[in-house]
Amino acid sequence: MNPDKREPVIELRNVWVNYDDQPALEDIHLTVYQSDFIGLIGPNGGGKTTLLKSIIGLIKPERGKIRVMGKSVDAGRCHIGYVPQTVVFDHRFPIRVWEVVQMGLLGCRKPLQPISKADRETIHVALEQVEMDGLANRAIGDLSVGQRQRVYIARALAVSPQILLLDEPTASVDPQVAGSIYELLRRLNNTVTIVMVSHDMNAVSSYVKSIGCINRRLHYHGDKEVTEDMLTAIYECPVDLIAHGLPHRVLSPHNQERRAHD
Repeated sequence: MNPDKREPVIELRNVWVNYDDQPALEDIHLTVYQSDFIGLIGPNGGGKTTLLKSIIGLIKPERGKIRVMGKSVDAGRCHIGYVPQTVVFDHRFPIRVWEVVQMGLLGCRKPLQPISKADRETIHVALEQVEMDGLANRAIGDLSVGQRQRVYIARALAVSPQILLLDEPTASVDPQVAGSIYELLRRLNNTVTIVMVSHDMNAVSSYVKSIGCINRRLHYHGDKEVTEDMLTAIYECPVDLIAHGLPHRVLSPHNQERRAHD
């Protein structure tokens, strides 16, 4: 489907974010359409996490405008499920999987609002979606890293979001578990728009529908093509990718490397 015929669900226009008077994001322009699955790549400290936190409203831009579902961030954030890169908790704390997922309801509810029958059904469906419904009463600290990551995705799904933001969802899991999580996200994309930050370029290129490169400034054209100019702009050096388990160079070598082989 032509993106122009789909509804935009996230819009960023001329967004700038500073940390300690230093630019973290510069002049970001991005439109995310319904059913997109966007992978964002870039170096550490390049602003990937900052971009997600700005969309969810955890960071306020210095200037520019962000719209979520045609509304301000404060009004539209309840349409977003967010999975942060790290979740810190005491493994000894006796909290069950069900209760962790239930926490996803808290951000968009009135204080002390009781859990309804419909809420319980939503939690159950979220656990089913990530194939963790059979462990609903298990202590979260007893799960593997991959299982906990699925629970955190379920927590994000508990608000029945139209948009899912994920920050390095497979950073701490082995390749086999990572593959199962990416397959899960591909299935979820049938009903949810996804924006995902990842360092795993092979997985990004295999599973997402389009790729953006970010290092303070965003290079995004709405497709999966990553040009040499895009990568040079964000990494300022050649990039080696792993494809089908085999390393191969996708960019030309440095001039120094050329001279070394002459």
